[in-house]
Parts: sequence; C-alpha cells; structure tokens
Amino acid sequence: MMNDTIVTVKNLSVMRGEYLAVDNVSFELLPGTHTAIIGPNGAGKSTLIKSILGLLEAQSGEISFFDSNGKRLKRLKQEIGYIPQKFPFERTFPLIVSELVGLGLNSKYWWCDRKRKREIIYQALEKVHLTKQANQKIGTLSGGELKRVLLAYCLVVPRRLLILDEALAGVDATGEMEFAALLNSLKKEQNWTILEVSHDLDLVSRYCDSVICLNRRLLYQGSPKTTLTAENLLHIYGALVSPTCHHHNESSQLPESF
Repeated sequence: MMNDTIVTVKNLSVMRGEYLAVDNVSFELLPGTHTAIIGPNGAGKSTLIKSILGLLEAQSGEISFFDSNGKRLKRLKQEIGYIPQKFPFERTFPLIVSELVGLGLNSKYWWCDRKRKREIIYQALEKVHLTKQANQKIGTLSGGELKRVLLAYCLVVPRRLLILDEALAGVDATGEMEFAALLNSLKKEQNWTILEVSHDLDLVSRYCDSVICLNRRLLYQGSPKTTLTAENLLHIYGALVSPTCHHHNESSQLPESF
C-alpha cells in the first residue's frame, strides 16, 4: 500500500558536535497542509529542517518521503523546493533575476528550447509579481524581492513539498505579510505541502494548518488554535522570552492573555 503522507519523521535524533540538538522527534506531514515549526533560539528547528533535507546526518531515526525512503532522497530532490534563512552571494556579481530563476530548471527540461525556457521563467516571475525585475541584477533587490525570486526558482519545476527555514528573516513586517499571503495563494494553486520554521505567531495562526512546538524534543503538536495557548507558549518560550508577534490586524488568533 502506498504511503499517503508527504514526509514521515520517526524517532529522529541529530547531534551538532557533542550537543543533542534534536531528540527523538516524530511527526507526519499530510498532502496539501502547511505546518510551522516554532520554538526558542537553539531549539533545533534549523537542525531538524537540514536533517530532513539530507544536509545533516541523523544519529538515529528514519525519514521517508512520498512513497519512498530517505536513501532515495537524491532522486526525489527535484520534487522538493527549499528556501533558506540566508542566501549569501556577492552583491556585485552580474547575475540577473531571470538567470537565477532559470537555474531551477533541472535536467528534465533539457529538451526545452530557449524560447520555451524563457516562457517558463517569465510565468514563474509573473506568479511572484516580479516580471518588471526580470533583467535586474540580484544584488540590487530588497530582502523581500530576493525571497520572492527564490520562490520563483521553486516554481519553474513541479514541486510536491516546499521547505522554508525562517525564509522571512531580514524582511520587514509589510514584506512578511505580502510574502505570506503570496505563499498561501501559491500553496493552493500548486497543491504544495509546506513545512516552515517561523517566529511570527500571527502569520502561523493565520495561514498554517498545524504547528510543531520544538525545544530539542517535540513539546506540542496540533492546530494553531489548540496549540498556541498562553500556557503552552509560556512553557515553550518562558516568561522572559517571547516570539515575534507583529499583530498584522485585529483578527489575530493568538490568545488575548499572551
């Protein structure tokens, strides 16, 4: 019987040097869902993401994708889009937006002629509202524009899973809101499953189906409404530390007592 989950993580533990960064974590991602990983700094959120992507080796546990397993991850990577927290590059490098997006076209598209490739790139830029910036050097982009370019990079080939590791770091509140709304729209259009690390509980409450609360171990998991209670948040972050709450509008679903 084919596994109907997108990702299954089972009893995963990951070391960072001598430190146990992720301790016996298990969860599943269902098709078409949007899941946020939240937790304090040092909770192992990025370590968990990188382990799922195969960028860090796990000490124990299992990770399976779609109807396959972790050993075949290399072949399946073309179905996984990834937007990192930081995208370091030399700002004077003469690479333009359309060229960067075009790098996302993998070997499956070798048969496409130049005209068809340009059409695919333009369509992706159109979806993220950046057609006017197609010939602009990437070093001249704002933080929010650059993240949308990376989103376009993920759009040029079909994806089943999109993973974001604090993708909105360095983006202002207005840019965060615009990106989150765009991501939500594309998720529905592309039928993506999304897993993201986030510090903005307003956006998590608004757009996510489920929340994983992590502090090395999985503390809580469930819908934003049932998981992001004042009591749970106090346990996760402590009395003196709180996550980002931009209060983008009055309809925020965060508990009033938080």
